[in-house]
Order: sequence, then structure tokens, then C-alpha cells
Amino acid sequence: MLADPDRVVVELPETSFLIDPAIGREVAGRKKGEAPALVSGFRFGQFARGRSRIVFDLSGPARIVKAVAEPTASGGAARLVVELAQTQAESFRAAARAARAAQLQKAPAREEPATATEVAAKPLVVIDAGHGGVDMGAVGAKSVYEKDIVLDVARRLAAKLATGDRVRTLLTRDSDEFVPLGDRVKIARKANAALLVSIHADMLNEASVHGATVYTVSDRASDAEAARVAASENAADKAGGMAESEEIGDVHDILFDLTRRETRAIGHQFATSLIDFWKAAGDLNKNPIRSAGFVVLKAPDVPSVLLELGYLSNERDLAKLGSEHWRQSAADRVAQAVERYFARRTAGVERIAPERSAELAIVR
Repeated sequence: MLADPDRVVVELPETSFLIDPAIGREVAGRKKGEAPALVSGFRFGQFARGRSRIVFDLSGPARIVKAVAEPTASGGAARLVVELAQTQAESFRAAARAARAAQLQKAPAREEPATATEVAAKPLVVIDAGHGGVDMGAVGAKSVYEKDIVLDVARRLAAKLATGDRVRTLLTRDSDEFVPLGDRVKIARKANAALLVSIHADMLNEASVHGATVYTVSDRASDAEAARVAASENAADKAGGMAESEEIGDVHDILFDLTRRETRAIGHQFATSLIDFWKAAGDLNKNPIRSAGFVVLKAPDVPSVLLELGYLSNERDLAKLGSEHWRQSAADRVAQAVERYFARRTAGVERIAPERSAELAIVR
């Protein structure tokens, strides 16, 4: 049991779910006059190597009456049964506190992508496909899932950059697997990345809003919409059934303010470059560059941007996001922006005064 939001998390060994994820989005309501269902929705998927999860969203305080795997009449596959009942709010909170403490205590070490131990001549770009596994992200019409779209674009971007041979790439996930936000940051920092590009898609109740948006990190959101998007993306760990502060490793190292300011300035430079390439061939949001406190962008020493490809709630954007041709075109635009950015950075480094280069080296 986990609170804020109220959830029931079922831990499983790695499992292949041969089930349409759409069935968990809206649990059928009761007849008029009956109490609402305790479960308002559920989702499932891979959580980590060797582990899967089912996460039930609750509409009110509940207790677990039974959680068993029952044999079927045919004697074949078992049936997982989770039986819930209403309970008092304080009883639920107490159970959630105990579960949170146990979950934090047994948080496993995650396998991370292998990285070179020696500093390579070519800069490393970490490509972060948002969401994944049990966290489906935004869901469009006809069960189009953000986690699938952004993974496809991330793979295409990595492949495109490989052909250019100017940079190296590393994916935070290359499969339908859940990766906590803190681990995504840790992967980029451990690999000494020169840039992190986090790829997402958005969802709104207003169907007319469309176009791509590029976000950078800031302590204060640039506007209410940026604050909303950051809050939504920062809730990914909760969607994955993680307790608050269930982090693996220390992601919040405190570095010198100079390094942090420089890193954010470089991230903003790339965001501007990306917008220049995107507007030449794709739709942009009316306010295409914004900033907010995105957890995945908070590495103090890795310039980072978050690209929202478009809105699954907009018919035109949804059609593009579902098109393989458009996804390749989107990946190509981002790759062009990355290559131009590093070409300019290389030229710029050569013009830095020796004393300034030494200062930056000392700070880092």
C-alpha cells in the first residue's frame, strides 16, 4: 500500500503481460446508487531487470483482504487474485507508512548501461526515452502510448547520430522498462555525458493545442503551463509504484554554483538551436521554449533539455506521432541540432582564454 496518491503495488518476477494495457485505464463503474469501485484504474509492466509490477489506483482508503495465485480448473496457468475492502483512512495511512519504509529498505541496485572508462574524443549524448514499463505516460486515442512513441524516436535518433560519427550515444532505456527519474540523471552523470535529451509527448483536455515544446531546467517555472508539465513528468516515479524518495544512489550532489549556472546556460543554448531546426520543418507550440523544475534535467554538470514532441490530445499531432515517416523526420531534426551544437561548441572551446579554461577545469 502506498499513499499520495493512494495505490496498491503488486511485485512480480519479470512477466510478459499478454494483455491490452487499455483495460486498466478506466475500471467500469457501479450501477447508480452503488458505492464507487475501490480501484479507479490500474497499469502494469516491467519495473526493472527481473521484476515487474501491477499498480492499482485507489478511489479511497483500502486494505488487502487477499493476494494469492490460485490454480485454474484446467490445472494450467494460475490466476492472480487481489481482493480489497474499504478501511478507515488512518488504518490505510499506517499500512502505507510501513510499506514505504519496507520498500525503501529493500530498494535494489539497478544494472546500468556499460560505459567506457576512458575519456573518448567524441562527446557523449544521453538520449532519454520518457516513461516505460509500468509507467505508460500519456495515452492518446486508440490506445496510442507515449512510452512507445518516445522509445521509437529515441532509437531513431541514436541511429541517425551514429551515421554522423560526430558523437557517441547512450540510451537510458532501450526496451519497455521503467527507469526512475533519479536513475536517468545518474546514468548521464556517471557516463560523463556532454548532453542529455529527454523525449516526451504531452496530453491536454484542450484538443486545439498542438506543436512541439523544448523545456530547460529552472528553479521557478517560466509559466503555469511549464509548471503543469513539470509536475506531470515529475510524477513518473509514483506512476511506477515507487514510494516517495525511493531513490537508488545519491542524485543530489551539491556542486559549485558556477558549474550549475554554466550547465544551465549551455542547455539553453542547445534548446535554442533545437528550436531553430524544428521550426524549419515541424509544428511548434505558440510558446516553444519554456523552463521548470524537471527532475530529469537537474544534473548540475550535464546540460539537459526535455523535448515534448507534440500533444496526443490533438488530432493533427496524434496523426504525426503515429507516423513512422514523421518520427524519422523528427529524429533527423534533433540529430541535426545536436551535430550543429557540438560543432559550434568545439569551435567555441578553441577560443576560450587559457585562464578561463583552467578556471572551468578547477570548478568541474
